Amino acid sequence: MPLREYIINDIKPLNINDKVSDVQMIFNELTYSHIPVENNGTYQGCISETDAHCFDSQKSIFDCNYALETFFVRSDTNWLDVLETFAQNNCNIMPVLDKRDNYLGYYELSDIIGLFNDTPFFAEPGGILIVEKGVHDYSFSEISQIVESNDAKILGAFISKMDSDIVQITLKLGNSGLQDVIQTFRRYSYNIISGHEEDSYAENLKERSEYLKKYLDI
Repeated sequence: MPLREYIINDIKPLNINDKVSDVQMIFNELTYSHIPVENNGTYQGCISETDAHCFDSQKSIFDCNYALETFFVRSDTNWLDVLETFAQNNCNIMPVLDKRDNYLGYYELSDIIGLFNDTPFFAEPGGILIVEKGVHDYSFSEISQIVESNDAKILGAFISKMDSDIVQITLKLGNSGLQDVIQTFRRYSYNIISGHEEDSYAENLKERSEYLKKYLDI
């Protein structure tokens, strides 16, 4: 899924020599958690809203550069990895660099979350099945074989829970009639945690995604 069309340049990076008071003013006007900072065209990191309001307004960003957070993604980073980087850094803006470390712009978290709603996992009708097995005993090739041997198609799959020795896999299947698939999983010693033909689990995830996107747009 290409993300280049989602790169935004509405806000230019701050300069390392800008005053903290300028940063504070920008945060008062925006809802971003961070603002990128550059020095002579080179990306230095991001200053957070929390830090900006704690610093002496008469100082420069350079005086506070120890607090810059250096997270970013590449222009060719997969959208799931982009989303993971957002989560790891607790931010709603993500600087994008090319392979030569040139700053290209940034992603907004609401745009990336919105991509979920366009995936077959949410957009296509189907059923949700959650299975469980030992962390060393399952394989996605086996899971695919079980599903496809019953003339079903996998529209999405991810590990939704992992303990020390147990893993849960959430599947969305592209047709109704999960009972044959469920029975086959049981024959292969998978525990069935949940199986919903009406797809309520996916709808719940989608509603939460849409609610979060609306909240971020406020």
